Amino acid sequence: MRVAVFGASGMVGHGVLDACLQDPRVDDILVVGRTPLNLRHPKVREVVHLDFTDFTPLQGRFEGLDACFFCLGVSAAGRSEEEYTRITYDYTMAAARAVSANNPSLTFVYVSGEGTDSTEAGRSMWARVKGRTENALLAMPFHTYLFRPGYIRPRLGAVSKTAAYRRLYRLTSWLYPALRRLAPRHTTTTEQLGGAMIAVVALDGHGPHVLHSPDINRLGIPIATRHSPER
Repeated sequence: MRVAVFGASGMVGHGVLDACLQDPRVDDILVVGRTPLNLRHPKVREVVHLDFTDFTPLQGRFEGLDACFFCLGVSAAGRSEEEYTRITYDYTMAAARAVSANNPSLTFVYVSGEGTDSTEAGRSMWARVKGRTENALLAMPFHTYLFRPGYIRPRLGAVSKTAAYRRLYRLTSWLYPALRRLAPRHTTTTEQLGGAMIAVVALDGHGPHVLHSPDINRLGIPIATRHSPER
């Protein structure tokens, strides 16, 4: 399986990249980012690209992809709707158009969020913009899967790039076992997200196209823990 990963320097992207590195079904990973990860691995091809509104120069790099895992995202806190839309909608759609241009049967997996507004008419700005992005992706000529996780527990070294989120995870990490028992429908891990992304590629466009935490957890059992519970 040949995949592209966008946003691998972030918390979710780190988990997805790690899952791809560990999974024998994935044999080629194109990492696209604005800063180099400097990762040396036989599976990995890394390309640094600064303009996320135009991926035309990378068109040749996207040849033969089976899937694109789009994990790039930012918090809406402190951002105008215009800025948030540019990062959330414009960047995503520019990538979607570029990776699918010569790969019509591609699977595109987009990390959205619990509470996304598919009507695009609600009061929450971030939810409207995410909903608009989801709807635009569903209209594209490829297999789209939209992940709407709730609380995401960082695993295996994954760290959020947002300072407020890092503080939140440090303060609440000890609560995760209880949270997982009390609210299993709203919790997942970066490890399970990565595993679930790889798993949906095999669905070949079938099954539900909007996946919440229970779906992600069902599909994304990590390779290392498939026969034993998470500690």
